[in-house]
Amino acid sequence: MVQTIAAAIVIGVILHVGNHLACDFPRLINSSDDHYRKYLSNDFGVIKPSYAKLASGPEGVTGVLMLISMAIAFTLATRWFRRSLIKFPKPFDRLTGFNAFWYSHHLFVIVYILLIIHGVFLYLVRKWYKKTTWMYLSVPILLYSGERALRFFRSGLYTVRLLKVAIYPGNVLTLHMSKPPQFRYKSGQYMFFQCPAVSPFEWHPFSITSAPGDDYLSVHIRQLGDWTQELRRVFSEACERPEAGMSGLLRADETTTKSLPKLLIDGPYGAPAQDYRKYDVLLLVGLGIGATPFISILKDLLNNIVKMEEQADSVSDISRTSDLTIGSNDTPTSSKVSPKRKKAVRTTNAYFYWVTREQGSFDWFKGVMNEVAELDQRGLIEMHNYLTSVYEEGDARSTLITMVQALNHAKNGVDIVSGTRVRTHFARPNWKKVLSKLCSKHCNARIGVFYCGAPVLAKELSKLCYDFNQKGSTKFDFHKEHF
Repeated sequence: MVQTIAAAIVIGVILHVGNHLACDFPRLINSSDDHYRKYLSNDFGVIKPSYAKLASGPEGVTGVLMLISMAIAFTLATRWFRRSLIKFPKPFDRLTGFNAFWYSHHLFVIVYILLIIHGVFLYLVRKWYKKTTWMYLSVPILLYSGERALRFFRSGLYTVRLLKVAIYPGNVLTLHMSKPPQFRYKSGQYMFFQCPAVSPFEWHPFSITSAPGDDYLSVHIRQLGDWTQELRRVFSEACERPEAGMSGLLRADETTTKSLPKLLIDGPYGAPAQDYRKYDVLLLVGLGIGATPFISILKDLLNNIVKMEEQADSVSDISRTSDLTIGSNDTPTSSKVSPKRKKAVRTTNAYFYWVTREQGSFDWFKGVMNEVAELDQRGLIEMHNYLTSVYEEGDARSTLITMVQALNHAKNGVDIVSGTRVRTHFARPNWKKVLSKLCSKHCNARIGVFYCGAPVLAKELSKLCYDFNQKGSTKFDFHKEHF
């Protein structure tokens, strides 16, 4: 959508500027003296202007400056500059990266000011009320100012206190913070973060990895750009080095002697994954750090499973107590006591596929995976880890590690690759087989497929969902999360 708007702006600018330079100016300069004196002299002066004079007037200068500003913003927003794929020597390396993209886009303030001036000096228009440029700009300016003001006040309402910080392999920063009482969200949603120690202006979105029932908020942030790199550096300085024999992770909590940086939050904001409760079955697919929006869903499903089991135990206990009371006292009113039941969750099964290249990535959500494997006794949540840096199972080059892995998992119940109770597979999943298995296992069900990762796999999954929808009674709804 954003790229489409940018392309439309470029086309509009080319048509507008091209029309002036190649059509209007030449026609004015080459008009006859009689025609010029009769129709144009009142607007352009008694003496016919030259091409250079037209271009150097207020309209021309403001137009050129707007063109330069938009060209800078457009160039620095391209993938090569935004992702730092182009390498420049210092100090020109600051022209690449997310910060260059973010700050250059705020040239729109200058562009809007120039556009208003440009509109005041319109050719052939004298009456002020016909110079309507400001009218068209007032709506987007009010919307943008309102959004900024709302974020400023909302961030002041949500005061958070950092509870725990950890830096995992793969340059992933985990932040646990206190949950404001009025902050209510759904699994799958995200919120914006600002760290004044890194930048007092920038806000960045991150998926919430804690469940709505948790008494804290958590996010997992991977170092991918200059802002996240600086954020990791700031927090790593506040973290304490591990003691001898302890985990090699950098950690910090409320007992840390060094003061932790301040954080501001704004949200929550909606995302496709928040609608997971509408489906009978879930297929959650995350690539690398793309697993973050689905961790909250898994934890929420697990919390619901625990509550349902506790509720079932409570009902059975009350039923036994009621029977004993009736048998001894013959009191009919005691049988009417029953706990309030919450509305049952529609989702009956969830399948989580996490695909990553790095073995160290499994440390990010080790605790969640072990918790799900331990508490989900009925097997409602099925988890699959895939490590793509190892040859697929059955390949001679991965035979040894597969044998050792199988023996250790059978003996100790722990996977040697991930360090969790979830068995790790090698290479990439066969998505056609995965969807086919779901079709046969959940006939006539409505399955929500939620994906967060590279666009290439998104196209493949979307096409497979469409193909299966044409064949059978099981319906797949594909949703792609922002990555």
